[in-house]
Amino acid sequence: MRFDIPGGGRAGRLVAIAVCWACAAVPAQQIGYHEARTDSAGGIVPWYGSGPAEAYDHVIRLVWNFWRDMRQCPNGLPYYLQHQVWRPLQDDPRGLGGDQLSMALSSWNLLYGYSGDSAIKENMMFLADYWLDRGMSQPSDLWPNLPYPYETELHSGVYDGDMVAGKGYLQPDKAASFGAELVMLYKTTGKRRYLDAAVGVANTLAGKVQPGDAANSPWPFRVHARTGAVHQETTEGKTLTASYTSNWTGALRLFTALTELKQGNLAAYSGALRMAAAWLNEQSLRTNKWGPFFEDIATSNWSDTAINADTLAAYIAEHPEWSPRWRETVKSILDWTYRTFANRHYEQWNVVPINEQTAYPVEGNSHTARHAALELLYGEKTGDHSLKEAAIRRLNWATYWAGDDGRNRYPNSTHWLTDGYGDYVRHFLRAMASAPELAPQTQNHLLRTSSIVQTIDYSARRITYSKFDATSVEMFKMGATPPKSVQGGRMQWNPATKVLIVRAKTRSVVIVM
Repeated sequence: MRFDIPGGGRAGRLVAIAVCWACAAVPAQQIGYHEARTDSAGGIVPWYGSGPAEAYDHVIRLVWNFWRDMRQCPNGLPYYLQHQVWRPLQDDPRGLGGDQLSMALSSWNLLYGYSGDSAIKENMMFLADYWLDRGMSQPSDLWPNLPYPYETELHSGVYDGDMVAGKGYLQPDKAASFGAELVMLYKTTGKRRYLDAAVGVANTLAGKVQPGDAANSPWPFRVHARTGAVHQETTEGKTLTASYTSNWTGALRLFTALTELKQGNLAAYSGALRMAAAWLNEQSLRTNKWGPFFEDIATSNWSDTAINADTLAAYIAEHPEWSPRWRETVKSILDWTYRTFANRHYEQWNVVPINEQTAYPVEGNSHTARHAALELLYGEKTGDHSLKEAAIRRLNWATYWAGDDGRNRYPNSTHWLTDGYGDYVRHFLRAMASAPELAPQTQNHLLRTSSIVQTIDYSARRITYSKFDATSVEMFKMGATPPKSVQGGRMQWNPATKVLIVRAKTRSVVIVM
């Protein structure tokens, strides 16, 4: 049974969720769209195929196809450009999700390397171009050249504000994430427009950074682009300011990427990086005050979010130079997320999904998949695989919310175009990279690169790909045909795991089978 409160947002669905759980004790063993399947020990297995490797591949393809073929709105624009929630017959009254397009860019980048489908890269450029053309603050604003996360007039085709604060307000953390994805897209396409826009975002953020404290992050959560006023709400006689979030992993990525490219104001980026990292270490990593992320949560409804914590943990695991104690830091975040957001409603299937946030304590498909991918990454980086079985169970659970046609709904709720798409696919692909046995056993796929893939073509006798950096390391799962040689690099082949490591020395590489 599914309940929906139109216009109610995430927090507004709490009553519906409570009612739904009260009705959930029905005889049918149903999870999401599918009848629950278990192994001999009673643990959850995917609803499709012979195991995780086959199921994960199937589900992410379904989800991408649904996004690609999503219907248009009355103004002729794709539905995913204008709504955060998909509905089959009528348009949802809400506009875009705050990080919806950046999340899609992140997932599609990985999915393009995995599949070689050129339509995925075309969609990435379409999303970025649309946002740059119709959603940026003016160069004359106090907070210039940043993206607005929401359209205050539905179907206007223009992003011009924030869902809660209204017209003229933007979210600097979402701007940072978009900037980081723009650098990635520049490396993918070579189009200078994306690099210039990323520099514009970085320059504004570097110029506005503050040391921060227990009540204020280096940048505010909601700020008016033209006036620079931080959004405030008055409730029960108290004035609350939207001045705090810890979602600055995108900023870390953006400043680091531009510094490596030697583009933009490098001295300012270095200072902003140091200030943001110092604040994260002193505040969120010490106090576990992770703060808000979602566009529809008011400042008066304080919320700590799993996404802020786990995203930073993944960044630290991939950048051990962060701290000599990075292992302990990542494990501490893993433990806090599990302790705070573990959802016990599915323990009959030996799986514990992860709730979204404290203001909306409901299990999420993308949040569960993200935590699972982080657990697998932690195991890969440290050799401690004690969380691996539980992580795979979580990924198995997350597959159940994708229907046979690729519609992907939030548990007991609506079809969010963040949680079911951009912030979903990438976690399965990252899980495959950390645990290659989770990738298909009879297909060839790129699972990871230290560079950015520009083109890739999979054929029966060879895989041909080009990338941004001449020197790089790629990981492939070669399930269909074992490799014979590599042109443009050295190969390390493990026939037992079917994993091929390519240490490339040129921008264009050919794997011969």
